[in-house]
Amino acid sequence: MTYKLTDLADVIRSKNSGPYELTFDIMFKTQEIYKGIAEAGVISKETFAALYNISPDDVMEIVHFDPANAIKVTIVRPVCSGDLRETDVYGAQQHAPLMRFSFDLDTSL
Repeated sequence: MTYKLTDLADVIRSKNSGPYELTFDIMFKTQEIYKGIAEAGVISKETFAALYNISPDDVMEIVHFDPANAIKVTIVRPVCSGDLRETDVYGAQQHAPLMRFSFDLDTSL
């Protein structure tokens, strides 16, 4: 079955995590959905890197935070915050690719 991340998560956001990092938070609607996504490995360094057209080596960390039914992903910021080429100094508009993310799972959520 194909799922859209926007159908499963209440919160999808990005934010500045320092001058050289961006963090993405995905908070799922239920614990059941969160556990299904986490156990299936839907959010991995490889899938996130493909989604953002970066190297998996630039995906610094993926944290599963059970109390909030959340997955937090931190990546190397493509351009240093405040650099002349920077278009989003707060990192608050970088979650758009996640809004279009869909994936297949053999199990139902």
